[in-house]
Amino acid sequence: MKRHIVLIEDEPAIRENYRDAFERRGYRVSTYGDRASAFQAMRTALPDLAIIDVGLGDEPEGGFTLCQDLRGLSATLPIIFLTARDSDIDSVHGLRLGADDYVTKDMSMDHLLARVTALLRRADAWSEALKQPDEVLNRGRLSLNVDRMTAHWDGQAIELTVTEFWMLHSLVQHPGHVRSRDQLMEAASTVLDDNTVTSHIKRIRRKFLGVDSGFDGIHTAYGMGYRWNAHEA
Repeated sequence: MKRHIVLIEDEPAIRENYRDAFERRGYRVSTYGDRASAFQAMRTALPDLAIIDVGLGDEPEGGFTLCQDLRGLSATLPIIFLTARDSDIDSVHGLRLGADDYVTKDMSMDHLLARVTALLRRADAWSEALKQPDEVLNRGRLSLNVDRMTAHWDGQAIELTVTEFWMLHSLVQHPGHVRSRDQLMEAASTVLDDNTVTSHIKRIRRKFLGVDSGFDGIHTAYGMGYRWNAHEA
């Protein structure tokens, strides 16, 4: 059976281009131009994955609202934000996005398809993991539940996207060891440019700093990548 993707994008030309590209690659695609109609449809039957434009019509942050509404229906539905600029994500201070990933509209279709494939693969792995005992990785004040993809710092929940979770997991597996950007992408099963990897790491740091202003767990190895602070292990 074909995997079902829902695309919510208010610009008809972009919407149809994406629909054609996904259908050529064997997906079943439903498209919507506004938040209300998309949510009404998905309340009835959830897709395998949703791609949501941040700005929808006269709602500059309508995509964020839709994402939160969908999270109320499912904690595991793979969601990708479609943005005009990387700063669209950074500009919403303190918002718990609830999405698994985001792409900018100038990203190539091949990269977007790679993200979609990776997220669907993760969703399948999640379903299988729920049937097994939870695997928990503890590093000092940090606790990662690998099966539920949750993170806690001093007992406080850190809200991470799936991409952020696997990048963090890669860092904390071997404290003090440098992980290159390529290794972090491989760990997250995604395809990103260097600037986007940097943006993800910045967001992870900010989320920890939101619960602990003295957080110093992630160090930058300039020109090489990032490492988990061995003193936090």
